Amino acid sequence: MSEKWLSVIGIGEDGLEGLTPPARALVDNAEILIGGVRHLDMVPDDGRERRAWPSPIRTLIPEIEGLRGRRVCVLATGDPMHFGVGTTLLRGIPVDEVTIIPGRSAFTMATARLGWTRHEVDCLTLHGRPLELLQAYLQPGARLLVLTDDGNTAAKVSALLSRRGYGASKITVLERMDAAEENRVFGTAESWDTPQTDDFNTVAIECLSGPGAQLLSRTPGLPDDAFASDGQLTKREVRAVTLSALAPAPGDLLWDIGAGCGSIAIEWMRQHPRNAAIAIEHNPSRVQMIATNAAALGTPLLRTVTGDAADSLNDLPQPDAVFVGGGIGTPGLLEQCWTALAPGGRLVANVVTTEGERVLFEWRENRGGELRRLFIERAEQVGRLTGWRPAMTVTQYFGCKS
Repeated sequence: MSEKWLSVIGIGEDGLEGLTPPARALVDNAEILIGGVRHLDMVPDDGRERRAWPSPIRTLIPEIEGLRGRRVCVLATGDPMHFGVGTTLLRGIPVDEVTIIPGRSAFTMATARLGWTRHEVDCLTLHGRPLELLQAYLQPGARLLVLTDDGNTAAKVSALLSRRGYGASKITVLERMDAAEENRVFGTAESWDTPQTDDFNTVAIECLSGPGAQLLSRTPGLPDDAFASDGQLTKREVRAVTLSALAPAPGDLLWDIGAGCGSIAIEWMRQHPRNAAIAIEHNPSRVQMIATNAAALGTPLLRTVTGDAADSLNDLPQPDAVFVGGGIGTPGLLEQCWTALAPGGRLVANVVTTEGERVLFEWRENRGGELRRLFIERAEQVGRLTGWRPAMTVTQYFGCKS
């Protein structure tokens, strides 16, 4: 087993006095202290080397790795492994070289103060991340705890909630929890009048929807009008079946080829916060549309690639699933996707033309898999009467790589 030379200590507003004896010993015995300015100020200056976090934090990681063999202590807020620096450090440093002692997390302290049951609360961070991530969590009755960037976040959150029809939502800003200056600010999103709170805060939200709120489930098959589109949109019913075939699991990566307005990739990412997707689309105006839809539906971290599929796939990370919604006639495309898939990966392709069907039939003859046809009809007004209007029949291929 490797020698543990690096310690990561969660510290609260009560500073060194709040640490357990083992955590305090690691801080006291360290040769080098690393942390935010606020953390370092909690430790009396005794001449030891100190290094403050740069922005972004990850730029310091190679430097920390170069200190292997010395006693290094990283100070972090609360629980370093919950949206914290510990996760970042362990991407490059083996865990058997690290001692991690968490402090009281903001989420734990907030639920205790509010009387909320922890497992019934959604926890997320907007620290260094797009505000639009919040939109994927908006549901009537939802309780959210949000780590913030600074004292402006609560006002931005209130404005977003109001725009989405959640203006009645109750907001509590918990400032400097566990400090002598601990304070709370209360209000509703629509009446929020505190543009600046303390920078060190956690925002609690009780989501209450109004008459104008668009209620968007995480279940696949969002309404078609939830997406901005030029017509290149996988329709709601077909989208639900397609997501079922793609079978997203937490942490999976999807390639969405011929992404159109991005509906498949967006709904894939909405299934779980750790899901990721890459939307490949050759039309620049549709790429912009994908970004607009992703922000509006809570998946602003959706990655887009502009270009033809055959030229865009080589340098992408290995996918767990691939959806081909366009470009099916590109020579070698299905083979390229199949080769790239991880074991157990799923390949799904939808076509509406006989030429596309021919490609899928030939592929199935060689590789196996399943073919199905999807017939959708919607009731529409025909003069003063109502009739059934059929959509184009969709032929769908599904294959799972052994």
